[in-house]
Amino acid sequence: MSEILWVLSKLDLRSVIDIALVSGVIYGVLLLVRGTQAVQLLRGAMLVALAVALIGSVAGFTAFNWLLRNGGQVLAVVVAVVLQPELRRALDRLGRAGAMAWGQGEQATLERAIGEIAAGCVRLAERRHGALIVIERETGLQEHVETGVEIDADVSSELLQTIFFPSTALHDGAVIVRGGRIVSAACVLPLAETIVSDAHLGTRHRAAVGITEQTDALSIVVSEETGVISMARGGRMVRHLDERRLVTLMRALLTTKGGRKPRRRKTDDAEKRGSDGHAKARLE
Repeated sequence: MSEILWVLSKLDLRSVIDIALVSGVIYGVLLLVRGTQAVQLLRGAMLVALAVALIGSVAGFTAFNWLLRNGGQVLAVVVAVVLQPELRRALDRLGRAGAMAWGQGEQATLERAIGEIAAGCVRLAERRHGALIVIERETGLQEHVETGVEIDADVSSELLQTIFFPSTALHDGAVIVRGGRIVSAACVLPLAETIVSDAHLGTRHRAAVGITEQTDALSIVVSEETGVISMARGGRMVRHLDERRLVTLMRALLTTKGGRKPRRRKTDDAEKRGSDGHAKARLE
């Protein structure tokens, strides 16, 4: 007890702030890697570092201790490489803070684009034509746009049906929509990182989830086998959407009021309504 009181007597305001900052950084890192493969990697690295430090301090190996002291910079580089997806996602979220995807003057364009996308997806689903449509929000998708073929045309149901017709050269890829216009087709997207292997989950669905894991984009996918329409956001997918539910979700996630994004509660309610009756359905 006396030792604790002695430690507390040595603390001043600067020490408290210092401890709080270190605790905040550690907590932020834990939140960043929670639910990812980096958790196991960090745990293993910490165990190895602890074991090596104990051996070096107890045995008194001079050269080994020198190696440990000078290996910190190399370790920092290794951690940055291993945690590259998580670090990129965190910096992306920080850079999006306070930004807006759609201005007030673009609401009419947004409503037209939502209607055309929903109508096009329904027609494609009826004909069992697979499709993948990505809607850009705050995070720029230019690096993915450049992997496809430039289109630069207004969004229309007829154009989407033409692009994803099985006999066309552009059907086997993603369409990226920016500001109410189709900017590119046949784009290559990253595959999902967090979804385990599933025989019923195709590459198109993995790409739809993958792009939303790394950015704040929305992706809409039409299954070529079943005609099921699905939407992915934030690494999660809602399936079995009809035209009305698809429009409701896109409006809830894309429209702004007074320069603010829609509240999270409204978004989650919309997703819940879109997935009623299908909570137990598996991803394709």
